[in-house]
Amino acid sequence: MTGLVDRASGLTGSSVPLWKNRTARALFYQALVAGLLLLLTAFFVHNTGVNLAKRGIASGFGFLHGIAGFDISFKLVSYSLTSTYARALLIGLLNTLLVSALGVILSTILGFIVGVARLSNNWLIAKLAAVYVDVIRNIPLLAQLIFWYFGVLSTLPGVRQSIDIFSLFYLNQRGLYSPVPELQPGFGIIPVALLVGMLGAVLVSAWARRRQMLTGQPFHSFWAGLGLIIGLPLVVGLLFGFRMVWSFPELAGFNFKGGFQIAPEFIALLVGLSIHTSAFIAENVRSGVQAVSLGQTEAGLALGLKRGIVTRKIVLPQALRVIVPPLTSQYLNLTKNSSLAVFIGFPEVVAVFAGTTLNQTGQAVECIALTMAIYLVISLIISAFMNWYNRHIALVER
Repeated sequence: MTGLVDRASGLTGSSVPLWKNRTARALFYQALVAGLLLLLTAFFVHNTGVNLAKRGIASGFGFLHGIAGFDISFKLVSYSLTSTYARALLIGLLNTLLVSALGVILSTILGFIVGVARLSNNWLIAKLAAVYVDVIRNIPLLAQLIFWYFGVLSTLPGVRQSIDIFSLFYLNQRGLYSPVPELQPGFGIIPVALLVGMLGAVLVSAWARRRQMLTGQPFHSFWAGLGLIIGLPLVVGLLFGFRMVWSFPELAGFNFKGGFQIAPEFIALLVGLSIHTSAFIAENVRSGVQAVSLGQTEAGLALGLKRGIVTRKIVLPQALRVIVPPLTSQYLNLTKNSSLAVFIGFPEVVAVFAGTTLNQTGQAVECIALTMAIYLVISLIISAFMNWYNRHIALVER
């Protein structure tokens, strides 16, 4: 049997035995490894199926249509004791997405503030920021969550002794009660106006960037975009009516009625995640800013630019190229760390599905597989978005 041409051997045009051909050997080894992996996977699948059958445990995802029969304390969409396990999974997923999204926003804002404070010329501010970072990032997140839940929120006064905040918000052991808008028919035009305003802000920003590239004349697109995003819905609301009423919390008997109740478990989880992650983001911000040469700032100031413009137009755009990659890791960590909520009783996807649902149905393989798949998909989406943003702000060579 004639072999393939071995390019690396230098014997171009000559035939070598197949077992001496580098390409053929590489293909053989890869096929061998893939075959072993398939056999190993088939063994585990078969072994799991046999063990489940011996214990009389049904397999498959048909249980998702069964009645859950348990209540969930914090939910964003309708749910009752007669809802299905699939509905319970949706509740847990929405709770995970909510706390993760809010945690990303809050930790980013706090992290940038602390990171910039660490570079302040004010000795006290810089040292306070350094102490904040060193203390927070060296304490385990679980310990921080327990501190916020049992050490802070559980010590709040009872309902009748609630902390009154401007007679609008009430804080007690049962959480935070706040006003909430109740939408009326016809309110849909406001979100449409908001979307139009956001689209207009994007177009104005693109036009301003192109204009500056062509003429060198700057245009303050930030204020124009902000005016579109806020002003357009406001004008539409004034013309057609806002079509919503506010529900305020009022103490009635042993509890508040009206308004919106934010559970203490949610507050503890959000505060713990945001503060813990912000300490790491602050270090990313500090290292990113310090990675920009001091000469860039000096050159900008020498041209007569104000320090704020130098920071916003020269330093931060270059620092973001250093900050964004580790920032992606922090966002992923925050999302995955939200699963620690099971220790303080917040009903996110692990507590609801890999906890209560698994205990009731006994279908551990399906419950754990779905839970892992959910976190995998969320993480891949975050990574894809941050990678796109990283490419968007990357330095383009001309």
